[in-house]
Amino acid sequence: MINEDFLNDPYPAYHALRAAGALHWSPEFCGGAWLLTGHADVASVLRDPRFSVRRAGGWANSSGPEALTELREFKRIFSRSLLFVDAPQHTRLRQVMNAGFKPSALQELAPQIREIVDSLLDQITAKAADSASGQFAEFAQFAQFDFMRDFARPLPALVIAGMLGIAAADRSEFVAWSDDIAAFIGSPTPTLEIARAAQASLVAMNEYFRQLLPQRRAAPRDSGDLMSQLIRAEATGGIITTKELLAQCCTLLFAGHETTRNLLGNGMLALLQHPEQWQALQDTPALLPSALKELLRFDSPVQYTGRRLKVDVEMHGQLMKKGDLVIPLIGAANRDPEKFTDPDRLDIQRNQGAHLSFGYGPHVCIGATLTYLEAEIAMRSVMQRLPQLQLAGVVQSWGGNAVYRSLNRLPLLFARPPAAVRASQAEVQYA
Repeated sequence: MINEDFLNDPYPAYHALRAAGALHWSPEFCGGAWLLTGHADVASVLRDPRFSVRRAGGWANSSGPEALTELREFKRIFSRSLLFVDAPQHTRLRQVMNAGFKPSALQELAPQIREIVDSLLDQITAKAADSASGQFAEFAQFAQFDFMRDFARPLPALVIAGMLGIAAADRSEFVAWSDDIAAFIGSPTPTLEIARAAQASLVAMNEYFRQLLPQRRAAPRDSGDLMSQLIRAEATGGIITTKELLAQCCTLLFAGHETTRNLLGNGMLALLQHPEQWQALQDTPALLPSALKELLRFDSPVQYTGRRLKVDVEMHGQLMKKGDLVIPLIGAANRDPEKFTDPDRLDIQRNQGAHLSFGYGPHVCIGATLTYLEAEIAMRSVMQRLPQLQLAGVVQSWGGNAVYRSLNRLPLLFARPPAAVRASQAEVQYA
């Protein structure tokens, strides 16, 4: 199922699976897994405690027999992550972290997010003004930039780095580490080389936070700093252990970067491929909150997740056995025609219930509100500051990751500031 066509556009494969039945056993997918495509089934599994998220060990071991011993550190760190623990550990860890993700706490971050967004857009427009010099007059009106490289990729890394109270100068390392981990998670059958790279990056990330701990314990920061919040919980009756604290910092950095980056990239591409929807949003910016929900439904940043069965479960007349891997296909569920009318159509005013892009149930994404906040601030500023935004006519490059649907690059054009165009035209005229 996972091939180049799927990575470029997974939705025909989802339609074919759905047409063939509600539940499928795939011996090749992740070494053998049950695939679910329906919105109701996926939502049911995501909230059912019989379907466990504790799968980090099996995941690492799927890279081959050498992985059993070689990837011990990877399994040790991720087995403590909020992403891979069930209740009651999950309940305890989530309660510790919830305070940092309350809407009131996140609203305090809004000015910082706007500052980061403005800084990135300043750099894009400054480059456009500089590059106008020497352009032929007929091409001077528009400037080209890579939306992923220059905006969608750095923004969430800078935001989450700020929330954890770490230096922005270290951001490039975190992005590289995150990419290695995502490559492993996104591969249904990861090679040992991919797994080794993921372990090296996760260990490096964990070590970075470990070395930062003494300094932060000695001088904890305000309540808006997530790492200081975790340190206070560590010091208060052992609510969270040091190893758990480090694992959550790694999780926040990795997960917070991947989802927001891909929402921005996938969402911008979808809007520009549907110019009537893009124009409607520009005409009525108040539609932005509903537009973001629709963009998440239309092309989910996370295409599927996984669960391990704690007990035998029967669904759709088939027996799924204890220990089996179950793959809820979120991308397919979000295009389920039993839930959404004309699901392959982008409609930023759609109001037909919840998408599942942030999960569902106890493990619903703790950073969902932050992602919405970042995306709303970012998209609003892009609309205001990059006029006449359009696709550059270059074929988009999708990444080779089946879980995290992401663009490698997204070349766009926007209208240069009039002063830059006039300067360029004058230079050509008098050259």
